[in-house]
Amino acid sequence: MIIEVASLEKIFRVHRRQPGVRASLRGLARRDYDTVRAVEDVSFTIEAGEVVGFLGPNGAGKTTTLKCLAGLLHPTSGSVRVFGHDPARRERAFLERITLVMGQRNQMFWDLPAMETFLVNQAIYRIPEDEFRRTLEDLVDLLALTDLLTKQVRTLSLGERMRCELAAALLHRPAVLFLDEPTLGLDVNGQVAVRSFIGDYSRRTGATVLLTSHYMADVTALAHRVLVIDRGRLRHDGELQALVEATAPYRLLRLTLSEDVPLSALSHLGDLDCPVDGQSVVLRVPRADVTRVAAEALATLPVADLAIEEAPIEDIISAVFAGG
Repeated sequence: MIIEVASLEKIFRVHRRQPGVRASLRGLARRDYDTVRAVEDVSFTIEAGEVVGFLGPNGAGKTTTLKCLAGLLHPTSGSVRVFGHDPARRERAFLERITLVMGQRNQMFWDLPAMETFLVNQAIYRIPEDEFRRTLEDLVDLLALTDLLTKQVRTLSLGERMRCELAAALLHRPAVLFLDEPTLGLDVNGQVAVRSFIGDYSRRTGATVLLTSHYMADVTALAHRVLVIDRGRLRHDGELQALVEATAPYRLLRLTLSEDVPLSALSHLGDLDCPVDGQSVVLRVPRADVTRVAAEALATLPVADLAIEEAPIEDIISAVFAGG
């Protein structure tokens, strides 16, 4: 196993401060603290080459877990191993094989061209010149960075800067990628470009990827397996399709009718997923009945078009968070 997490727990003491001058002065003599269990009894393993989605609402414990895996935080209890190393020890042999990319954090030198950051990373990781040039050429080609290398980072758009961030993080060819919201704030084209690159990098190098994202398209495009965490506890660990089938034991039958029909002609086919909009109808149908219901609809209704779809992954994940 490349990544092994056993009974991971991370607890923070958070200062609780009341508003007002008097409360501030009182806080100088005595402080009140709250105990926050950011991660509680989380266990999982990840094998070499896996791309795993790590899902959860804000504050669920995703970033805390990634920081423990990258060695930025020490676990309160439990154990974490990456390549057999304890990340908290920050050993060079460990750091040379991993990278952590956070969409809301910037590692580039703001007032310098991106190339300057790449050269600094070459020195930090002691990358031989010929290997550095080969890797840089590959990354520049894959991420379309040719016109960005000599521009000040502050002048780059968010999508351009994110592509440079990925290049800087991958110059030392890490075997494990911890990606925390890598497409945060990007437009659709930027998201597609970054998503495509991550998938291509993993396939070409065999890298292991643990990815958090609030954009479900990132997860569905890259990961077959997902970890779902909520309130610090792991709620699901398995294939994405298994989560879909367990949480939504139905499929959506989307009908476009050539003429209006009474509701009585539709209600026996399945549950209406949303109100009838003109001649467009969406029905929830149990998975086992989809073929039969679709055939009946085609035989008895003026169907101009028919599509069978899975429930939106966003709805499924929301149901998991809600305990559905």
